[in-house]
This record gives sequence, structure tokens and C-alpha cells, in this order.
Amino acid sequence: MITFPTIIVALIILYILNSIKILREYERGVIFRLGRALPRPKGPGIILVFAPIDRMVRVSLRLVTLDIPPQDVITRDNVSVKVNAVVYFRVMDPLKAIIEVQDYLYATSQLAQTTLRSVLGEVELDELLAEREKLNTKLQEIIDRQTDPWGIKVQLVEIKHVDLPETMIRAIARQAEAERERRAKIIHADGEFQAAEKLTQAATILSQTPTALQLRFLGTLTEIASEKNSTIIFPLPIELLRAFTWREEKPKS
Repeated sequence: MITFPTIIVALIILYILNSIKILREYERGVIFRLGRALPRPKGPGIILVFAPIDRMVRVSLRLVTLDIPPQDVITRDNVSVKVNAVVYFRVMDPLKAIIEVQDYLYATSQLAQTTLRSVLGEVELDELLAEREKLNTKLQEIIDRQTDPWGIKVQLVEIKHVDLPETMIRAIARQAEAERERRAKIIHADGEFQAAEKLTQAATILSQTPTALQLRFLGTLTEIASEKNSTIIFPLPIELLRAFTWREEKPKS
């Protein structure tokens, strides 16, 4: 026969068993006892939560990946783009994350979106496309400073994609093509300049050494002969033709 004391003991045992909670290694439990938060979170491992006096809120300490949806941004040079990003953060102080803000995930998401629009609206399109690392660092510093009172540490912010209008894509393509043409012309002009310098040096050396000019001529004949060409060009010195030229002498007065 079950007696009343036995029932009381059984209820107490069931209450204690129901009060046992297990927190994982990456979890902490913020305990509210009669509405007041305990000074330190509990866990990990086995803890006791005595309902209805205590109420526990689980907080994960793992790194959270927060995706920022595409935001309409107007850059400083009045170009409309869509930019999305990703934020990596973790809860460092579970007590602050629960007490200081109503929903730290939602609050961090909204703060990241507004900060993204604000920061990217202060830069030009070229800076947005070429200096992402600098912008990522600036975004991380601003968001981390704003979320620090919530017990949240923002470790990294990365701009994932910049969606440009079709007209701007064509304009950038034309700009890149013009830049490549400019570089090609500069390289070609530089090559012509270097070639002219070398030819000038070679002409100076040949003018100082007539024998070198003759050797160069013989080398040219060798190159012509190696191509199986039946035509041979033989230079005739202009001095030999002077003997056959006739110049009318002026009559003596």
C-alpha cells in the first residue's frame, strides 16, 4: 500500500530529476531567479534549475555566421549598386547578450545592414571594387564597437558580391579596353625609342670603324645567300663614280 510520505518522496525525486539540465560545452545558461539574473551564467555540464523559481535562457558561444541580404547603396559618385555581405561574430558575455538587448541576433543583423549602407555610401565605386579589404576592416571595427555593450565580439566582415547596373558594366568594360590600348601604345613607343637609341649607337660605332661596316655587309650577304636567293646586292662606293662625273668648269675671268 502506497502511503502519503512515499508519494511526497516520489514527487520530490521527480522534481529534482526534472530540475537537472545538461548544457553542452558551447552553451551557457543565464538563470533568472525570481526575476533577477544570477551574477554568473552556469554551465557547461549538469546544472539545477528549480522551476518555477528559476528560469533558464540558453546562449550559444559558437561562432555565428550572419548573412546580410543585398542592400541598395548609392556611392559617393552617385552610382546605384546592390551589395551583400556576411558577418562572423560570437557571444563573449552571455549575461549582457540577454539583458542588454532583446534579441541580439536580430539587433546585430539590423546594425550590420545600416552600417553597410552608411559606410559604402561614403566611398566611390572604384574604391568599393578595388579596396574591399580596407572596407571590410572598417565595417568590422564599427560593428564591433557598437555591439561591444551587448557582449558580442565581431570577428570578421566580408563583402561578398557587388551587383552593378548593366550600363555601368559596359562603361567599366570600355574604360578597361581604353586603358589596355593606352598601355599598348606606351609599350610600342617605348620599344621604338629603345630601338632608335640602339641604332644610333650602332651607327656611331660603324662610322668610327669602316672595317666594321664592311664586315657587316659581308654578314648581310651571308644571310641573303642562306635564303636561296639568286639576287645578290653589291654596293658600289660612291667614290668610284666621281671619276666618271663631268662638271662644267667656270670660265676664268
